[in-house]
Amino acid sequence: MSFLVEENPARRRFEILVDDALAGFIGYQVESGTMVLVHTEVDQRFEGKGVGSALARGTLDQLRDRGERVRVTCPFLLTFLERHPEYASVVADG
Repeated sequence: MSFLVEENPARRRFEILVDDALAGFIGYQVESGTMVLVHTEVDQRFEGKGVGSALARGTLDQLRDRGERVRVTCPFLLTFLERHPEYASVVADG
């Protein structure tokens, strides 16, 4: 399985393609100039295959590479961040 995570600004989300099929996304909003990651969704066909974690990593890696800091309200991502403190630098305080 090959994973590709790309931002889709028109839909305000980061999408993951698995073997060229849309497998999930992380939706965001922009509030006061800050990106807020609000929702993660993985297609039922891809659950339990590491797609959610690959999507989280790909999204957070891109944001870190761009020097952005975000707020996170999505429960899945909050749990992911607790387990992966290496991404703490991407999360804005407050």
